[in-house]
Amino acid sequence: MTFSRAIVTAGLALGCLATTFPSEASVAQTVARGAVVSSTLVEKLDKGQIAERLKAAGIDAAQVKYGVSAYRVVYRTVDTKGRSTTASQLVALPGNTRRNLRVVSWLHGTTVYRGDVASVNEKSTDRAAALLFAGAGHAVSAPDYLGLGMGPGHHTYGDPRTTVSAPVDALRATRAFTRGHERRLDSRVLVSGFSQGGPATMMVGRFLQQGQDPYFRLGGLAPIAGPFDLSSFEAAAADDKIRMASLYLAYFVISADRYTDVYRTPSEAFRAPYDEQVEKLFDGNHQAAEIAQALPPTSEKLFTAQFLDRVRKPTGKLKELLTALDSTCNWKPDVPVRLHHAKGDTDVAYDNALYCQRQLRSHGATQTLTDAGNVDHNQTVRKALPLVVAGFTGNSA
Repeated sequence: MTFSRAIVTAGLALGCLATTFPSEASVAQTVARGAVVSSTLVEKLDKGQIAERLKAAGIDAAQVKYGVSAYRVVYRTVDTKGRSTTASQLVALPGNTRRNLRVVSWLHGTTVYRGDVASVNEKSTDRAAALLFAGAGHAVSAPDYLGLGMGPGHHTYGDPRTTVSAPVDALRATRAFTRGHERRLDSRVLVSGFSQGGPATMMVGRFLQQGQDPYFRLGGLAPIAGPFDLSSFEAAAADDKIRMASLYLAYFVISADRYTDVYRTPSEAFRAPYDEQVEKLFDGNHQAAEIAQALPPTSEKLFTAQFLDRVRKPTGKLKELLTALDSTCNWKPDVPVRLHHAKGDTDVAYDNALYCQRQLRSHGATQTLTDAGNVDHNQTVRKALPLVVAGFTGNSA
């Protein structure tokens, strides 16, 4: 995620994916999905400039071989109801002469402010990640998700359908865009993501493996510090056992209510006076520090006791959603899964990686888990990214 350092800089442990996917046949506007609406060159950097940018971000730049051109691309996709809408992404292309490129789908961590995503914020870790992958020779599709960047409306945080459909449509737009630059994308997609993007990685990967796109197929998986056991995370947030518990839980609950109605009125979930103001804070136009200042520091003071009990022991639509979000690793990928996490991570506990690993093992999947060491959540992605690039580069033959 891209929260400011003073709050929680990289990826609230919430917005995951469910086990079901949007059916192409069920969406009326499939003709326009992935169509490019606009493209804007946002950066053109040589190899040395990329190395400097990565060094400033705390990321090893040893694998950078090329300069990079990066574009903000707005494309057509669908919302939670299957209606036509638009979203934005960063598309990064290496400055080499290779016509055929492997593509990386980079899925970012939780972001509350729409301006903190890779296509807009040049200082974001996600922009740096895209530059690293592209500098190593890959094409990169880094979607902002719905409701962030240049996309209209609210971010559909945790919605099973759009967390898959927006990145897949972003890949389609990237393919169309690169054709206009006389480049061709290989059909095998290398998927990686951080925090929220960890479960998203697994679910986009499953969609691709199932052959639900007519062109793209799964080529590699490398999730980083993902919240794969979301029910346990939310219960811990309800008990104020994690840092910034009230903000974490509020974002998940408010977003989920927008697409699946988990409460009837705000006062059912939130204590006064927050019930009259909290939904407005999560509109995509408020930065994390501003939201944190407006909320009480604990879930106990923000939520009603009855609603916190529902989070600890979910029922109804909330239970259905959390059950689905706990299953993002519960399948057998045809490619090795390279999990990355850090035992020092106190935002998203290392147990989440072990949880995912157990699910993968139960299906006989090939997987590895690399410990980034005694570093925090945000440092985990910086440590893991060069390893992901190395693994993907080995997959690019």
